[in-house]
Amino acid sequence: MTARIFTGETSYKFNVNSTSRYIIRLHFYPSNYPDYNISNSYFIVTTNSITLLKNFSAFVTAEALSQAYLIKEYSLAAFDSDSITVTFKPEKKSFGFVNGIELITEPELFDDQAGLVGVAEGSGTIDGVLSNMQNMFRLNVGGQFIPPTNDSGGLMRSWYDDTPYMFGAGTIKHIANVTIDYKDLPEATAPVDVYRTARSQGPDPNINKQSNVTWVFHVDANFTYLVRFHFCEYQLEKINQRVFEIYLNNETAFATADIIAWTGEKGVPTRKDYAVYVGDKKGDEEIWVTLHTNIDLKPEFYDVLLNGLEIFKISDSKSNLAGPNPVPSEMMQKQLIANREAYDPDAIQMKHVVGGAVGGVATMGIAFMVLFMIKKKRRGTGSNSGVTSWLPVYGHSNSRSSTSGKSQCGSSLSTDAVCNCRYFSLVEIKSATNNFDESNVIGVGGFGKVYKGVIDGNVKVAVKRSNPSSEQGVNEFITEIEMLSQLRHRHLVSLIGFCEEGNEMVLVYDYMGKGTLREHLYKGNKITLSWKQRLDLLIGAAKGLHYLHTGAKYTIIHRDVKTTNILCDDNWVAKVSDFGLSKTGPDINQNHVSTVVKGSFGYLDPEYFRRQQLTQKSDVYSFGVVLFEVLCARPALNSSLPKEQVSLADFALQSARKGTLEEMVDPHLKGTIKPEAFKKFTDCSLRCLADHGLERPTMGDVLWTLEFVLKLEPSDEGPKPETKSGSSGGGRVEFPIQSSDMIAMHLNTLNLDSDEELDDDDDDANSAAAFSQIVAPKGR
Repeated sequence: MTARIFTGETSYKFNVNSTSRYIIRLHFYPSNYPDYNISNSYFIVTTNSITLLKNFSAFVTAEALSQAYLIKEYSLAAFDSDSITVTFKPEKKSFGFVNGIELITEPELFDDQAGLVGVAEGSGTIDGVLSNMQNMFRLNVGGQFIPPTNDSGGLMRSWYDDTPYMFGAGTIKHIANVTIDYKDLPEATAPVDVYRTARSQGPDPNINKQSNVTWVFHVDANFTYLVRFHFCEYQLEKINQRVFEIYLNNETAFATADIIAWTGEKGVPTRKDYAVYVGDKKGDEEIWVTLHTNIDLKPEFYDVLLNGLEIFKISDSKSNLAGPNPVPSEMMQKQLIANREAYDPDAIQMKHVVGGAVGGVATMGIAFMVLFMIKKKRRGTGSNSGVTSWLPVYGHSNSRSSTSGKSQCGSSLSTDAVCNCRYFSLVEIKSATNNFDESNVIGVGGFGKVYKGVIDGNVKVAVKRSNPSSEQGVNEFITEIEMLSQLRHRHLVSLIGFCEEGNEMVLVYDYMGKGTLREHLYKGNKITLSWKQRLDLLIGAAKGLHYLHTGAKYTIIHRDVKTTNILCDDNWVAKVSDFGLSKTGPDINQNHVSTVVKGSFGYLDPEYFRRQQLTQKSDVYSFGVVLFEVLCARPALNSSLPKEQVSLADFALQSARKGTLEEMVDPHLKGTIKPEAFKKFTDCSLRCLADHGLERPTMGDVLWTLEFVLKLEPSDEGPKPETKSGSSGGGRVEFPIQSSDMIAMHLNTLNLDSDEELDDDDDDANSAAAFSQIVAPKGR
């Protein structure tokens, strides 16, 4: 969440061992940084005499690949110098940036000559020892994502699921129950989890003879690529039981691949390297990896097997590894324009321009221009533009009437949304907040400041005002109005109305007198919540989320579930808030929504983070983090703790494996939770944190479990919230236990009694302690 901005040529110098290979990883998060327009960032990155990136735009690349962040990894041969210098050089009138740099000593993993496929045998080889390479793909074939912490050799590599690269179907995944014996193979080659999973064709030999297994990868043209295959046989024990052919771009790399012939026994891994050149002919910017059973040798089983796959780009004769910025696909261009048209009719003209240029050289320039203009208007036009980033969503503000209290239906908001909400004039808003008096500020978020206000004489409200210099804007504003205008539930925060006038965008909500759930857990406040009271708040939040997933007209995925977005009213009723990032769920024919990653780090579903595929189970994962946050009274991320404890979710999973979950519990709760309730609660919480969404419960299951846990506790109400030692005031606070109707359809009522001001959330930068943000500045 930090970056170094370069407006001139800048270098980092690292002292190294001149005889070793090194891995360099560069991390880029193309967000809008203060005073810099990210779409104008183009720069060059070199290390010693090697060009790593040229005319590189992290913004364009992330948009084209539909990714929130980028990691560029390079494997560099030993230098003749005792230092490595990484230099960032912005292009003219541009700037560069980087979020993270890793430099890791790499053991000698490329000690073989890789034969060049498609040329006469022996006439072309690639020397891995002397080659500088960029990792393009690293796959755990047939298995799950392997995070850097589970990699071998301390290299901190990520191994991804191969499913997105599969061409066709009809394959079988395997998980082996076998001990992996590396023999002479360095353990750093790949972790054991790679060799314990694999993909094959299946049991029908007749089908296998007529089919193959293929993966397709898009790469840069005019480069040679080293393709590394990882094999480990764990079913068969004899030579010629499974023999298959390996093809790269329809050229034979190896015709008689027999894993047992290579290793001598099962459970012993090996790897094979081949090289292929990718030219610049149109349509050639791909690598096809194909395995086909060898029929001529008549093996006992007609089948193939592959455990892992890596693809590395080899530097060219000019020591260059830089490729061009990717061009968005035609489908993505249409989607970007469609998104733009929802908020700006002028984009319709642009669609015809792009459509007329598709297929020609002009497509690239126009596509980039479209991307830049879309991003420019969404996120602002930079520090020197002097132009507001907001777009009108409601019509012409100077034609509005401020006397009716209702708006006329506009063109960008739906009729239902506008007519179900009260329209406030800017005069009314300023009157309610005493002209946005700073003394009324009760929170600050990524969207802007939140003010305490009074309307209609005595009704207290929370007024969320846009900040024109914020990276958040019209999309979140519209989403919040569209969502909340159609939702009415006891456990969802109610939107009263909105104001969009001039350069102001304002949302008006019920005032939540008790603030956020987070501040009552570990912010040093006067109130200590008992276990039953925490359960009741969790049950309320679960009801709100369950309603979003199943009870509303359309499935709604919240996408930003966290303790600052669970608010408490004066009667301690928990309500889910902040719908600026929410998405309607997939239709009946799909199981996910493809979208760029947004959310808050610490709560973000790892499966969604990896694949940009959003599901209801993404909310379930986030709520699982909330469950542990409530149990342990500590933040989802705390960088002041030891490395293994920084992430609450990871620490909880590690503690569960070690059997030490009890040690994580908030000291105020020690001895107050019945053992069977603790086990049921933590079992449910851990299931929510499963790496794959299919293994997680539904919100309905979570809600049922929480209500069951509550019933396991004694029937008496238990101790009242206590005043923490060392604090003044306080006393007892009534905290009624709410009923357990799973899909309560009650309307929210206005909260009229609270003069309590709430403190800022110090350990979560810029997060609102008294009210939720539309978008938090952290983790977006």
